Amino acid sequence: MRCLKAFGEHIAARDPDRQTAEIHIQVALVNRFNALGTAEVVRVA
Repeated sequence: MRCLKAFGEHIAARDPDRQTAEIHIQVALVNRFNALGTAEVVRVA
C-alpha cells in the first residue's frame, strides 16, 4: 500500500472505467519496480 501511495493519494480520473485503468497501471508499475529489485536465484548444483 505504501508503494501505491508514492504515486499519489488521489485518483485523477473521474470516470469509473478510467479510474479502474489508472489503478491497474499503478499496480503494474509497482509490480515492475518490485521485480527489478528482486534478485534472481539460480541453483548451480
